[in-house]
Amino acid sequence: MNNNRFKGFNSSVKIADKLIGADHLPYVIAELSANHNGSIERAFAIMRAAKAAGADAIKLQTYTQDTITLKSDSEEFMIRGGLWDGQSLYDLYQQAHMPWDWHKPLFDYAKQLNITIFSSPFDATAVDLLESLNAPAYKVASFEMLDIPLIERIAATKKPMIVSTGMANRDEIDETVDAIKSAGCQQLILLHCVSGYPAPAGDYNLRTLADMAQRYQCPVGLSDHTIDNATAVAAVALGASVIEKHVTLDRNGGGADDSFSLEPAELTHLCRDAKIAWQALGCVSYEIKTSEKNNIQFRRSLYFVKKLNAGDIITPDCVRSVRPGFGLAPKHAVQLIGRRVSRAVDYGTAVTWATINDD
Repeated sequence: MNNNRFKGFNSSVKIADKLIGADHLPYVIAELSANHNGSIERAFAIMRAAKAAGADAIKLQTYTQDTITLKSDSEEFMIRGGLWDGQSLYDLYQQAHMPWDWHKPLFDYAKQLNITIFSSPFDATAVDLLESLNAPAYKVASFEMLDIPLIERIAATKKPMIVSTGMANRDEIDETVDAIKSAGCQQLILLHCVSGYPAPAGDYNLRTLADMAQRYQCPVGLSDHTIDNATAVAAVALGASVIEKHVTLDRNGGGADDSFSLEPAELTHLCRDAKIAWQALGCVSYEIKTSEKNNIQFRRSLYFVKKLNAGDIITPDCVRSVRPGFGLAPKHAVQLIGRRVSRAVDYGTAVTWATINDD
């Protein structure tokens, strides 16, 4: 693998006031998506819940039904199977889209809450809107990852980019990363992703994370569409610096994305457990840990199990390996057999070199 092709990206990405990368706590993105269900007050409530849960950022989606698809009922534009079976793309996106005049109030509210907010733009006009709001970063959805003109438009802002790679093969990811690099973006995060809604944990192949980080020389993360937190926490243990999850107030709320989203209590657990998993990674260390120091005394060592007088010969039945650990290490037991004690010892006396004659 020629990693020089992809060199030039920062090892840590800064979004607002937080650094993201292997040496930093995992960055948790709460994806609001279509879970506003047509109510800006519900969107505000999800933002409050995400902040209270400990999420680092709120993510929106910026499109209209007319910027993302065509108004057509032909079979090519119909959804067959899955959550949205029977709907046309136009009708689904008309229901699900975030009204553009909501964006400024949502950005302003995020500032009040002191939580970072950014969005996924789905065409150049969406980038223009988000630039007018001084968005601190951009997310690229899996389905738009191959739209190279859109990729180049976003990359030209020179702001951090987070790109989901669902459905993409390695050559397609290569092409997108090349375009991002060529357009001058130096802050890239790639998210391993399975574009199923929901997606089974068995499809995730999380070992891909380490390969992706090594190949593309940038921080990596997970856009997770499973319905619990196990996959996301495991991803942190395998090197994910970012976790993105859809978030809702009520999984049974009936919205387009509600059924595969986390509820607030689950998001709280994710934020906590992801940080614990990262802290547990630590570094390569074979040294005794602070929490272990008081327990060294309970390791096994050699103790006399017979009363002996000075000069008595030590036989195999005179000593045993037991807890605690104030005597000689058990590996010395063979060396003691046939030697004499230097002084009288009682049952339960720790065997030390001072209790053994030198001869």
